[in-house]
Amino acid sequence: MTATDTTDAVDPERVTLAKAADENFPVAPFFLPRAWRTDLMAVYGFARLVDDIGDGDLAPGGADARLLDVPEDRADDRLLMLDAFETDLRRVFGGSDGSGGPPRHPLLRRLVPTVRRRALTPEPFLGLIAANRQDQLVARYETYDDLLAYCELSANPVGRLVLAVTGTSTPERIRRSDEICTALQIVEHLQDVAEDLARDRVYLPAEDMKRFHVQESDLAAPTAGASVRALIAFEAGRARDLLNEGAPLVGSVHGRLRLLLAGFVAGGRAALRAIAAADHDVLPGPPKSGKVRLLREAGVVLRGER
Repeated sequence: MTATDTTDAVDPERVTLAKAADENFPVAPFFLPRAWRTDLMAVYGFARLVDDIGDGDLAPGGADARLLDVPEDRADDRLLMLDAFETDLRRVFGGSDGSGGPPRHPLLRRLVPTVRRRALTPEPFLGLIAANRQDQLVARYETYDDLLAYCELSANPVGRLVLAVTGTSTPERIRRSDEICTALQIVEHLQDVAEDLARDRVYLPAEDMKRFHVQESDLAAPTAGASVRALIAFEAGRARDLLNEGAPLVGSVHGRLRLLLAGFVAGGRAALRAIAAADHDVLPGPPKSGKVRLLREAGVVLRGER
């Protein structure tokens, strides 16, 4: 079977895009213009696939590896897969490294017209790949600043791509977007403490763990003790402050984009309220917020309140 054969029993494009329904925050909600939804789903397909490569969560059967021309016996080599994915990404932008030709993976072929329509640059996409490379090499973060540097790669490019797709990028909006995206990444880390630990990753800064007298063994408990709860509350406060700093982005745009961005901020605030309602015990699993809470938070954001 050749690298461009897409007749595998498992369709990697369909499997990846199907995950959009399970995301914490809407990827391309129905109320957006169709052209925006099409391009945002193309961006989502890239971001979801690169995360799946980094987490080892690809569809079974090795279809993605074959599409990226990675030998079947090395499909579990995440760094090799990320390198091959970057090579295929560069084909989207013209293959300046000599790769040439159209992208081989269908999710990257889907991205080509989006890149052309929106005049997107490679940097945000390369940042997301770099973040997943970092996940293979760095499993602990000593300081909060170290974590923020990781979020600059793993989260902020997504917001910048949303602004680029919608044609609303300005330096001030990018700054606010970065604050929101970093906050949402931290919220996700707080929700997924147990899951991340199972992957041998800890995104709670080591200096903060020491400050609150938390050991990694405490994070492996079925429920959180007082020290862990205090640490989670502290990090949640940081995320809340970032969301509040970034929230003026919503008021700087109009129409349906304003609704979309309000949804992002509201989703983060609702998740933080759910964490607080669980008394900051995230170890049994991610505390969930309901749709009613999300809608209430969206109203607060749209009114410019905190």
